Amino acid sequence: MGRLFPAALTVELLNRMHQDSMVSHLGIEFTEIGEDCLRARMPVDRRTVQPFGILHGGASATLAETVGSVASTALIDLERQRAVGLEINANHIRPVDGGYVYATARPIHIGRRTHVWDIRIEDEAGRPVCVSRLTMMILTR
Repeated sequence: MGRLFPAALTVELLNRMHQDSMVSHLGIEFTEIGEDCLRARMPVDRRTVQPFGILHGGASATLAETVGSVASTALIDLERQRAVGLEINANHIRPVDGGYVYATARPIHIGRRTHVWDIRIEDEAGRPVCVSRLTMMILTR
């Protein structure tokens, strides 16, 4: 399999595009564009924890949807199409109370009308924190 994402796509571009959005508000940063994956990290801090001091499940879901939706957007013709979230699920496996969590989105299915992404979120030790599946619908503008 060749490179999934366009060569012109850079981490710097992705981070610039998300300034002044929910992504930047939560401290989410894109960190890597791999051969078949997109990676980002998010701090576990006052912005992303629940009242008990551990990572909020909604923050994990936001990180997963961010990485998967950006990955889909990178694969379509933005002049003619747009990608919108259709369904997301998230299984929360382990609590995290500090540091960063890291999300990796890999495609399960890239079709003309839908994309399905497997998103794995891990803690700094590489242990699973959340497993998510995101389905994106590709709409014609």
